[in-house]
Amino acid sequence: MTTSTMTALRRPGWLTFAAVVMIAVGVLRIIAAISYFGDSSKVNDLSGGLFGDQLFWWGIWDLIIAAFALWAGYSLLRGDLFGRVLGYLWAGIVLVQSFLVLRYAPWFGFAAIALSTLVMYALSVTSDWTDETDRRPLP
Repeated sequence: MTTSTMTALRRPGWLTFAAVVMIAVGVLRIIAAISYFGDSSKVNDLSGGLFGDQLFWWGIWDLIIAAFALWAGYSLLRGDLFGRVLGYLWAGIVLVQSFLVLRYAPWFGFAAIALSTLVMYALSVTSDWTDETDRRPLP
């Protein structure tokens, strides 16, 4: 087995879970942003939300959340501390946003609260793990 395969086998499951959730949410937020940029106001009634009916700004917001999520997920898979910081920041932002949209989209809000809480839990229970085996710089 290669060194990277062995590192992946030694990585805690909760940490891998947090990274996979963040990458999956990042991809889904990119899809949502594309939908908002395509003016999907007929499907989503966000007129009472944080940005009102300005779907362009909702798309920008989703791209910011997606960038944090993808960057944090990739960094966590590498075993970097920076990924933990971004992961906590991402989970906090998503938690606050979930409470803001809870009135308008309760199922989405509750699901996002659950996922961000699980990510925070995963990051906190694996806080002592670091990847010391493979520290090559990225190409």
